[in-house]
Parts: sequence; C-alpha cells; structure tokens
Amino acid sequence: MIEPIQIVEESDTEFTIKWSDESETRYNALALRRRCPCAMCINEWTGEKMLVDDSIPEDIKINSTAVVGRYALNFVFSDQHDSGIFSFQYLREIAE
Repeated sequence: MIEPIQIVEESDTEFTIKWSDESETRYNALALRRRCPCAMCINEWTGEKMLVDDSIPEDIKINSTAVVGRYALNFVFSDQHDSGIFSFQYLREIAE
C-alpha cells in the first residue's frame, strides 16, 4: 500500500503529500472542499453528490489540518466545514 511519508502545508490554500512510491501530489483547498466525502456533501446511501460546487467560495482556505489515526486527514475550512475525513487512499485516488 502506498502511504504518505511527508505532508507539507505550503500555504493556507495548498499542501503537498510526498508518497512512499516517491511521487508527490499538490492539493488545493477549493478542490478538496468540493470533493469532501462527508455525509453532508455525499449521500451515504446513494453516493450522490449533494454539495453544489458553486456554493463554495473561490477563496476558501484551510484553517487547520489534523491527522486522523494513521489513515486520514481532517480539514477545517474557512467556511467552517469540518466533517470530512479524507483517507490517504481517497487523497491518492483523487490525485490521479
């Protein structure tokens, strides 16, 4: 399994993950917020996206980041949304 070996907060809108396969992925706050996997943004039963992308401000920021166990990251965005748990597997998938 490919795992992160380093997570670097580049700014309040971007961060980079260096992976164990020596690849590197840069993420930005707007794209992450629009891809939030939480139950408020994605219907748990159908998998249908409920979040309207245009409802997210273009200048959204990441106020804080926390590691969840050894498998995920959680972000608090500047719109106060904080319920998404972004597994490392999911972060890797959306990067490709």
